[in-house]
Amino acid sequence: MSRRESPPPPSPPPPPQMLGVRRGEVECEDRPERAEPLSDAEREIIQDTWGHVYKNCEDVGVSVLIRFFVNFPSAKQYFSQFQDMEDPEEMERSSQLRQHACRVMNAINSVVENLHDPEKVSSVLALVGKAHAIKHKVEPVYFKILSGVILEVLAEDFPEFFTAEVQVVWSKLMGALYWHVTGAYTEVGWLQVSSSAV
Repeated sequence: MSRRESPPPPSPPPPPQMLGVRRGEVECEDRPERAEPLSDAEREIIQDTWGHVYKNCEDVGVSVLIRFFVNFPSAKQYFSQFQDMEDPEEMERSSQLRQHACRVMNAINSVVENLHDPEKVSSVLALVGKAHAIKHKVEPVYFKILSGVILEVLAEDFPEFFTAEVQVVWSKLMGALYWHVTGAYTEVGWLQVSSSAV
């Protein structure tokens, strides 16, 4: 099914720092000039909490992707190797899903490890954004949705570390990640599809 023929995914309410995106387009007019920078204290909070998460990165990543695909099944259209899987237990056993979960978690790890180096963070996320825009043709709205799912899973699986204050900081980080990724989409001339074309 082509990108234009697929139904729009349902969107959960975004965290406060997330940018608005309609199906098939990156809203440039509402996109701030730059992502809100993290303070030293916020970077430390993220790195401290991530240390606990990353110890179980594969399992956490699998939990994130299963929830993402169960709650937003239209996202599976980009994954031929598990797009027909409906059963969460089957997804959990899929070596391809596990491999992709590890790639997602390792990308986040690269960002977290390099929070002190904004150029490195920008470079990592530009590669992710360009690959998903050009090679995989994934609509940018899925990054917003995935960010929300990541925040939910981390808060549920690590409640002792993901307090309300920590969740606000992580929402800010996810907003920055989304800003960088959508910037890469814009840079490569992502096809603007109006909502009436769907």
